[in-house]
Amino acid sequence: MPLAQTGTLVAEAAAKRRAVAAFNIITLEHAEAVVAGAEAAESPVVLQISENAVTYRYGRILPLARAALALAEAAKVPVALHLDHVKQDALLRQAADAGFSSVMYDASHLPYHRNLTATRAAADWAHSQGLWVEAELGQVGGKDGKPPLDAHAPGARTGPEEACQFTAETGIDALAVAIGSSHAMTSRTAALDHALLTRLDEALRVPLVLHGSSGVPDDELARAVSGGIAKVNIGTALNIAMTNAIRAYLADHPKAVDTRSYLTVGRQAMATTATRLMGVLNADV
Repeated sequence: MPLAQTGTLVAEAAAKRRAVAAFNIITLEHAEAVVAGAEAAESPVVLQISENAVTYRYGRILPLARAALALAEAAKVPVALHLDHVKQDALLRQAADAGFSSVMYDASHLPYHRNLTATRAAADWAHSQGLWVEAELGQVGGKDGKPPLDAHAPGARTGPEEACQFTAETGIDALAVAIGSSHAMTSRTAALDHALLTRLDEALRVPLVLHGSSGVPDDELARAVSGGIAKVNIGTALNIAMTNAIRAYLADHPKAVDTRSYLTVGRQAMATTATRLMGVLNADV
């Protein structure tokens, strides 16, 4: 079907008090698994390519983006493409021509006023290209191999008043909020600040996004969605599923050398994980 728009999927999910799952893809197998998982769940989905993934692919955005676009157009469910955690303006300016309908511009590592200024400039340009823009206020932490921020560290949590000012002055379309999750967690032990989420949901007029969701238990994810999260980013959970499946396969087949044999089980494990998590995000609480 035609490529979906991220903004449309998020708005539709928010209106139903649901969340759209946004999975970070690194390889073609990731993308195929997510689309297969979404079709099994009969759920729309967002394929995300991060700046780190572009760097991994020798700095070239088009090969993986074009593959994702082809998968999206052949999918039986709505699929959108999102460029995630962009810090480089040069990469941001490739988004529209590469087929993305949305970007997450990440200046959250900067002091508040510099974050605001940089994000406003990025949003102005992106909107001129028809792109939906997400940004982050507060620091989810755990990116680029850095340890997660302490939950009470200055700047770790997103304050409602500051968030209102930030969204109004930047003109962004969605805000990723720091409420207790962390990027790259391999254990599902994160406890979310639901009281803070309630305050953010009541204060803000833009959809809220949860990053670092792989480390959040199912019940916490479902509760966050019912509390106002409309887009949930997931990456590490897919990598764990793929890696564990491949390790098990190679342990049972030590002479295997055909990459298709173990990539097949890795891809299926990711698809199963994607389907299950989409069910969690759309479950009644």
